Amino acid sequence: MAETRSRSNRHAGLEPTEVLDRAIALVEVEGADALTMRRLASELSVATTSIYWHVGNREQLVAAMVRRHGERMAEAPIIGDTARDRVLAVARLIWEGSLAHRGITRLASAHGLSSLHAQHLELAMARELQEAGVVGDAARDALRAITACVGGFIVAALLDDALPTDHRRTSVLAHLEDPGLDPATRSALATSSHLPSLFDTTLRAVVDSIVPADLSANAYL
Repeated sequence: MAETRSRSNRHAGLEPTEVLDRAIALVEVEGADALTMRRLASELSVATTSIYWHVGNREQLVAAMVRRHGERMAEAPIIGDTARDRVLAVARLIWEGSLAHRGITRLASAHGLSSLHAQHLELAMARELQEAGVVGDAARDALRAITACVGGFIVAALLDDALPTDHRRTSVLAHLEDPGLDPATRSALATSSHLPSLFDTTLRAVVDSIVPADLSANAYL
């Protein structure tokens, strides 16, 4: 009876945000496999039905978690003196936030919710592009080019974590023989790049090709 009363009182004071925050913390510590309605209810000391009552079924829970975490990521300040710097800053927030919270990133990807996860930061990027004079179709294409670059590097980083060593690109290429390829190139292909540095170089090249350094030279104005 005491346990029932405790759970009932806990249910009365439970907020949806509390459910989502506990679910996010659970995934970040133990991974997506740990996220079950029963486990979450146990973490919150409520009946499983309380979870359904507050956030819906598991798919609805995951979508709400991803949305809430994306809102958190977008709370970070966008720092930069120029339009280019600020667009780069937003792109880096997506990159850094996704890798710092890999459990949520993988969960979003597995459920087709990556766009939902990044929507607030993508909106922030669209605003920065607009400030730079990149609008309309040009802004659409610029945003997608930049986010495709960021997304590709995120996938590469997460794959390196998940793949067995002998299945990684460096290991596979190390065993290939191609007499037409320069030996130095063959040797280099069998070694890893420093992904964060490569990301910065590639991202800057993409952004520099889209956002003019001088607004007076902006073809989109």
